[in-house]
Amino acid sequence: MTKIAVFPGSFDPFTIGHTDIIKRALPLFDKIIIAIGTNSQKKYLFSLAQRLAFIQAIFANEPKVVADTYEGLTVNYCQKVKAQFLLRGIRSNNDFEFEKTIAQLNKTLAPTIETLVLITNPQHAHISSTIVREILIHGGNPEAFLNQEVLNLLATAPSQA
Repeated sequence: MTKIAVFPGSFDPFTIGHTDIIKRALPLFDKIIIAIGTNSQKKYLFSLAQRLAFIQAIFANEPKVVADTYEGLTVNYCQKVKAQFLLRGIRSNNDFEFEKTIAQLNKTLAPTIETLVLITNPQHAHISSTIVREILIHGGNPEAFLNQEVLNLLATAPSQA
């Protein structure tokens, strides 16, 4: 059986912390789907197309990683793509409590889907998409937080701020 994991999130933007989680998880799975959840109620800094492009550029040479989008419940998406695992990263105790609750709810909704949590490497624990968005919006330098592929795409894109 092919081991498929879904790594869900809004990824606005996809950071080096996200990349680290994926790279560390690669040996565990045959396929990892980075699934960008869409929420019509949420305002994003980057369009869905831009967020997909960021991920596709980062993992262009990794055939086990694909990017996709979805709406609705993450477990429903997992069932649709026949994923047996949800992959999550945690940076702090607050993340742990949140992810634990979501994992337990998901287990009730879809008992065959397991949540696998990787603890963020210490050098990435301070990085969040929310903070990186603020840095970008206010003209700060995001180089320490974003993959070179994302920086390259941002350099050629119209300003978001």
